[in-house]
Amino acid sequence: MRATMSQDDLKNMFNLTGKVAVVTGGSGGAGKAISIGLALYGADVVVTSRTLSTLEETAAEVEKLGRKALPVSCDVMEQESVNNMMKKTIDEFGKIDIMVTAAGIALRSPAEEMSIEDFQKVMKANVDGTLMCCQVAAKEMIKAGNGGNIITVGSIRGFQGHPAGYSAYGTSKGAVHLLTKQLAVEWAKHNIRVNSIAPCIFWTPLTEPILSDEEMYKVFMQRIPIGRPAEPEDLVGAVLYLSTPASSMVTGHILSIDGGTSAW
Repeated sequence: MRATMSQDDLKNMFNLTGKVAVVTGGSGGAGKAISIGLALYGADVVVTSRTLSTLEETAAEVEKLGRKALPVSCDVMEQESVNNMMKKTIDEFGKIDIMVTAAGIALRSPAEEMSIEDFQKVMKANVDGTLMCCQVAAKEMIKAGNGGNIITVGSIRGFQGHPAGYSAYGTSKGAVHLLTKQLAVEWAKHNIRVNSIAPCIFWTPLTEPILSDEEMYKVFMQRIPIGRPAEPEDLVGAVLYLSTPASSMVTGHILSIDGGTSAW
């Protein structure tokens, strides 16, 4: 039998009322914007970061919107910490509907100078951390039997090389992209959709030193046809789309938010 959407369903396809979302890296530019965006459309939000105090502003913004916020300290590089984060989520809300893995790090240096220690640190945070968060979320979604949505955060650097020292970061994001596709295939039978967003460089406290450097700014803008870096808010619409019934037939997809970089 064909599954059809009523006009009311279509009208409310971006409505997240009653949903519970977890956003790792919730104190960063992207994580904060995504948390607020999900709350604007009705979701209660668990925001995580390694340092609990950095989550106060994000949690306050979510609560101003009339939604519940639960700040949780979580180091995505440590399995016990990730397990504890999910336990607190379930204890507080009883379920998880949406997982957004926005936590990550970037260590840049010329490839010939990249230490194996720094390379492995980036891989552990960006790849291992993503997998562990996806796993704990999927286990709860499978147990509940109601499906769910997982959105990983990749990068345009996972598709293309760059002269600015991305041997570790780019490799990690390429791995996140393929991991996303693999999880989407494995968990489709549980009605869990797994997708990724792949932004170009965007303004955050971590990228400000790069984007504030006139020469580096030119290097990056030469590769972005639209001619500007992304803003954290540019990521919100894509995450909302991938979190809602608006994308009910989309899984295993890497959605570029790159000002045309991938079309170059």
